[in-house]
Amino acid sequence: MPKLRSKFICQECGFQSEQWLGRCPECSSYNSFVEELVGSASDERKLDITLRQKAEPITAIVKRGFVRERSGIDEIDRVLGGGVVRGSTVLLGGEPGIGKSTLMLQMLHSFLSIDKERSALYVAAEESIEQIAMRADRLKVASPSIMILPDTDVTLVCEEIERLKPSIVVVDSIQAMVHPELVSAAGSVSQVRECASELVRMAKVTGTSIFMIGHVTKEGVIAGPKVLEHMIDTVLYMEGDQHYALRLLRVTKNRFGPVGEVGLFKMTEDGLEPVTNPSEYLLSGSQVETSGNMAAAVIEGKRPLLLEVQALVAPTYFGAPRRLVTGMDYNRACILIAVLERRADVRLGDQDVYINVAGGIRVTESALDLPAALAIASSRYDVVIPRGVAAFGEVGLGGEVRPVPLPERRLLEMERLGFKTCFGPLYPNGGRFGGELKGLSYIAVRQVGEAISKLLGLGSSGEWRHRRKGIASAKRGDKSSAGTEDA
Repeated sequence: MPKLRSKFICQECGFQSEQWLGRCPECSSYNSFVEELVGSASDERKLDITLRQKAEPITAIVKRGFVRERSGIDEIDRVLGGGVVRGSTVLLGGEPGIGKSTLMLQMLHSFLSIDKERSALYVAAEESIEQIAMRADRLKVASPSIMILPDTDVTLVCEEIERLKPSIVVVDSIQAMVHPELVSAAGSVSQVRECASELVRMAKVTGTSIFMIGHVTKEGVIAGPKVLEHMIDTVLYMEGDQHYALRLLRVTKNRFGPVGEVGLFKMTEDGLEPVTNPSEYLLSGSQVETSGNMAAAVIEGKRPLLLEVQALVAPTYFGAPRRLVTGMDYNRACILIAVLERRADVRLGDQDVYINVAGGIRVTESALDLPAALAIASSRYDVVIPRGVAAFGEVGLGGEVRPVPLPERRLLEMERLGFKTCFGPLYPNGGRFGGELKGLSYIAVRQVGEAISKLLGLGSSGEWRHRRKGIASAKRGDKSSAGTEDA
């Protein structure tokens, strides 16, 4: 092994210095020096040349299948692509207190319960062993096969992994680990990178699957998991609002499977419980019939989800109307409001608009456009949307309703939950999806104004036409008609 030493390297131009400098003398950038481990050139030349890898044709490489091991929790196996790959490294990121340590302890218990010959190592770099034991007792996951190591030295942790040869290792957290060859503080870029590099090497050599927990803050500190994403095989992020029970486990990088898949959990007193039927869970709170509520069909990964988007339109008492959005992109919501005003004759310039995706879930898919627009129009004219009606579709700037992928999965999920009517874009098959739908009527619309007219006509016969006529009269300056519409 070459002798390692540390140098401070400018991240902008690559200038090297023996000590930290506040300003780079080469490129004049500030706070750009980061300590990194380097090997001396003389030691590098002493390496045996026979240890170097030689290039070979890709057709000559023996294809070996990856060995996957079930974790015992279906939602985790879903996001990992079918199970934990032996010898892989996984980074689990999320805000502090979101439930990362709880999920890892539960996964270790389920992983060991499948095969009694397995063993696990939990590296407690932040908490004491008493705190870990208390959490394990509360979650009812205490097992003699789970070994606890309270240490922050990554070299000692690697030695313990070589000695115990566990099936799976959890490092909680990677920001608290330190490399003895570096003098920088724990959590710095160089410490996080070198510690992760040592653990990745150990995983490949021993065939041990290693999970690293990393904290993500709203400020986006530079020593966060973003520094490690290129080194790790799989990157998972746990999302959710601490005021809600729902937690989403999302995969953003996976060398052994697809990305974009999500797993859903519910935080309870006994830990995180997998949500096997997320659509029913997200729609469970919609008990009161009121205007502004609309069911939406979205896709998270490969899983169709039915959720409720709520809108509230109220007269503004200030100079500029307010737009508050929770659960969807704020700029996208502002575009929808402008499209409704300009293309569908829904007057919102003097109205406050509040939009919320119920359940604490955040949706980035464009299929939420049409349901959100229908919810806004429903609240604006105080027309209740009947139960059993859902929608999906992207809304363009011209007011057109554009197709979105995987319509069959969305419709089958609606049919399974007993929905009767769905509004959506026009597809080349004319809204006929192989005759697989029974009891579900699909109404294809070309414009968002057409969808509003057809949908709100279901809520109250004649009321929508009367109020729409009031808008047209108000635009012509008919104050009596405008007063009737506002009333």
